[in-house]
Amino acid sequence: MINNPVSGTILHDRYRVKNMIGQGGFGSIYLAEDLRLEGRLCAVKQVRYDASLPEEILKESRAQFMREATVLARLDHPNLPKVSDFFSIEKDDFLVMDYVPGEDLRTTLAKAESSGKFLKEDDVLDWAVQIGDALSYLHHQDPPILHRDIKPSNLKVTPSGLVKLVDFGLVKLLAPDEVTITILQGQGTALYTPLEQYGGDSSHTDARADIYAFGCTLYHLLTNTPPMNVRDRFLNPESLPTPRSINPAITPRVEDAILWAMSLHPNDRPKDVTTFVKALTGETTGNLRRIGSSYSRSLQAQLGQTETQLGILAGGLVFLSLLFTLIHNL
Repeated sequence: MINNPVSGTILHDRYRVKNMIGQGGFGSIYLAEDLRLEGRLCAVKQVRYDASLPEEILKESRAQFMREATVLARLDHPNLPKVSDFFSIEKDDFLVMDYVPGEDLRTTLAKAESSGKFLKEDDVLDWAVQIGDALSYLHHQDPPILHRDIKPSNLKVTPSGLVKLVDFGLVKLLAPDEVTITILQGQGTALYTPLEQYGGDSSHTDARADIYAFGCTLYHLLTNTPPMNVRDRFLNPESLPTPRSINPAITPRVEDAILWAMSLHPNDRPKDVTTFVKALTGETTGNLRRIGSSYSRSLQAQLGQTETQLGILAGGLVFLSLLFTLIHNL
């Protein structure tokens, strides 16, 4: 087993490790130089497995890694890093991706918070559109792919302004009638994880789990305030502060959309990422419905105004119809 390869270590006769750029409970990520393609830098993710797992489960975990890595290598989207290779060394597996330069949004958020400022809504919405496009692409694969760990630290903004969803660590393939095991046997980051993603059985999650985490991420970016743990919210559903109560500069439309995505029950969230992004950007609000106390009164007022206008129009059409009938009879 390779434990924390040091600078200069060559993996798979191809990738020379420069330094560690990320670490978690289930593995590490290294910046490496591709010795076959001069000048190319890549991110090499080392996946470790729990040695205490039964041999049969460990074997299935590694087979699942290979299946998922094969699928990831076929993906091609501008807001996703390209997976170019995967291999095994003894008891560890490795995933090779494009190295994405730039600052992750956790760092960007920390800078704004330390200066006593909020990130601009227009900037956050620009990132949201890009993230949404990447998630929609993943969710429309066959079988659909869930990311399951969307959070500010997994989103990087390149120097050109392109946002990349950089960590595939908890990817899950939604193969029908199949019990799948995620690459890292993880459950996501608690602050951004929906209730249905707890418990280890991932068969109850679908694209709406990513929508929840996406909404929580936007909540954090716009308020400088981490979202409440979903289990605490379940015990006290009214305890989540609304985004505008923290940052009044947030528009009501964006607040409504974020709270919609953060609904506790998956059935109460947007049906897909495209619907959520449209609600964020204002392309459509007519399909939003009030769910418990999640929506602000502004949306209901907008719907009421629309209904009133339609009622007036319908009444006018009835009046004109009667008028034409009377004229015709004369």
